[in-house]
Amino acid sequence: MRVEQIYTGCLAQGAYYIESDGEAAIIDPLREVKPYLAKAADSGARIKYVLETHFHADFVSGHLDLATATGAPIVFGPNAAPTFKAHIATDGEELQVGKLTLKVLHTPGHTMESTTYLLKDENGEDFAIFTGDTLFIGDVGRPDLAAKSDLTQEQLAGHLYDSLRNKIMPLADEVLVYPAHGAGSACGKNMSKETYDTLGNQKKTNYALRVDMTKEEFVCEVTDGLMPPPNYFPFNVQLNKEGYNSISNILERGLNALSPDAFEAAATETGALILDTRKPQAFAQGFIPNALFIGIDGGFAPWVGALILDLKQPILFIADAGREEEVVTRLARVGYDNTIGYLEGGFAAWEKAGKPVDTIKSILAEEFTAQYTHDPSIKVVDVRKPGEYQAEHIETACSSPLDFIYDNFSSLPTDETLYIHCAGGYRSMIAASILKARGFEKLVDVQGGYGAISKTNIPRTNAVCPSTIK
Repeated sequence: MRVEQIYTGCLAQGAYYIESDGEAAIIDPLREVKPYLAKAADSGARIKYVLETHFHADFVSGHLDLATATGAPIVFGPNAAPTFKAHIATDGEELQVGKLTLKVLHTPGHTMESTTYLLKDENGEDFAIFTGDTLFIGDVGRPDLAAKSDLTQEQLAGHLYDSLRNKIMPLADEVLVYPAHGAGSACGKNMSKETYDTLGNQKKTNYALRVDMTKEEFVCEVTDGLMPPPNYFPFNVQLNKEGYNSISNILERGLNALSPDAFEAAATETGALILDTRKPQAFAQGFIPNALFIGIDGGFAPWVGALILDLKQPILFIADAGREEEVVTRLARVGYDNTIGYLEGGFAAWEKAGKPVDTIKSILAEEFTAQYTHDPSIKVVDVRKPGEYQAEHIETACSSPLDFIYDNFSSLPTDETLYIHCAGGYRSMIAASILKARGFEKLVDVQGGYGAISKTNIPRTNAVCPSTIK
């Protein structure tokens, strides 16, 4: 028996490869399917099933391309109604993979088609559950993402309570829990950084599995404090339910190397968004005017989904040499399929061609502290999440979370210098690029963010444990 978790940090997503006796199953695959095909080929195994726990909102699954490449059926749980050919399993149905058995447990609540797969070993003993977004490590799936559902989030939460109590909690404590996501995903509120655990430990530590918890208490706690879901979620659900273009076609179109002149002309002719994926400080030192910065070495895909509101908008991008395919792939993972080319030779080629260049001033935390000490009235903009800000912040800083920057930027003064910081310097540069493109000229990014600032003597509020904040 081989069970492998394939974890993708950018999306905080876990896919799974299960193999036995020359047969394999893939659960919740990402859009690029070559790694799964390679694993099976290396073992001489045949991919027998492509299993989906639900219609994902935060990424585009690879179920269609994988089924096309292997001939394996796509399997969903009860209530799923995709527009393409798939096997809709019944509750309790068993699927054989070599000497292993995967039992279908219908666990509605996150969505009504949400399904958990119970893996039984060669001896028929319960070994692991693949819970999708039903049960996370330390949390459960949010009940407000079901597309076109007639149920309220409270009603969905009630279904989730029943699913956990009736289908999952009765299983043995030693059963392993393999969820679809970990910390950093927007599909839950407070997931652990751990990516798997025993069910017994979750029964002890996961707030949502308290034995004495009533349904009313569960509904209240699960629905409390939910942030609005990213704008791209409904579109990803639609793609996963109705189909999409093959990733090979997306790569062919997106990996179109353009000279500076051709890149500039394409931007003008198509109205394409220019996306700069380099490191924050490289961007600060020089970038194409009006470009949006979202660095590939960070929470790239989720921030693309949160901040590029039109998924069909043409995208031209700048990347470090050798990372062009990675950029196109990671954009496609979250449904941004209209990448039309990249700047050949990178930003250096743009500069060498004598094209216009913009910059953003960026200073160290020590210099920022000295300026703040000299004049505490300077305008400090904290773009971290509300919970981060509430836990501890610079006394005079205003909160303007990056998640809601399009709603909040009009409240920021254009005639004052804005000192922008986040936690580590990634989100603040994204915010600065957005503000710069909207006419804000007096911008200063604080390198290292609050992590660096907190090591100085700048006046800050008293720290509050985030878990106590409502």
